[in-house]
Amino acid sequence: MNEVITKSVILASKSAARLTMFEAAGVVLDAVAPMVEEDSVRKEMTAKGESAANIALALAEAKAVKISAKYPGTLVIGSDQVLETENGDILSKAETPREAAITLSDLSGRSHVLQSAAVIAENGNAAWRHVDAAAMTMRELSDEFISTYVTQYWEEIRPCVGCYRIEAEGAQLFSGVDGNQFTIMGIPLLPVLDYLRLRGNLLS
Repeated sequence: MNEVITKSVILASKSAARLTMFEAAGVVLDAVAPMVEEDSVRKEMTAKGESAANIALALAEAKAVKISAKYPGTLVIGSDQVLETENGDILSKAETPREAAITLSDLSGRSHVLQSAAVIAENGNAAWRHVDAAAMTMRELSDEFISTYVTQYWEEIRPCVGCYRIEAEGAQLFSGVDGNQFTIMGIPLLPVLDYLRLRGNLLS
């Protein structure tokens, strides 16, 4: 059974961070969880040697298209974020606090790249795609800091692929950032807003 939709734009996500970004920008939309098997898509594409950007786009498209097919006549925004280490490894979200601690230990003192993708679908087909990258340099983190951080913020960081929320306490983890703040937080928001204006869903 489909959720009741009252807006012309749907976000294919229940991510609190992404919803907050749109709300702060004055965009009124509905949110529907897409229930896409992200790990299987990510693993299959990684095994085929696909780039992090292409994986992020494929996941975003899968979410947008799935929800769009259920709600014709609306614009559905799908988004996803893929983290690529300096060694070329693709990281998935941590499933447990222990996995989160391992992730942060692996990223400590190193640089990585976040690929944030957005796809807008209409009537079950992708109508627009965009991907943006941000380079992140994490400072050296002590084992004590990692343990305290994960214990205190696990519920907040568990949806985050890099186990951090840079818009909050996660800012403490970094020594340098090269990229758009919205991209780092989970979606290339400004290009999405441009497309919504082009389609007449926002005032130009």
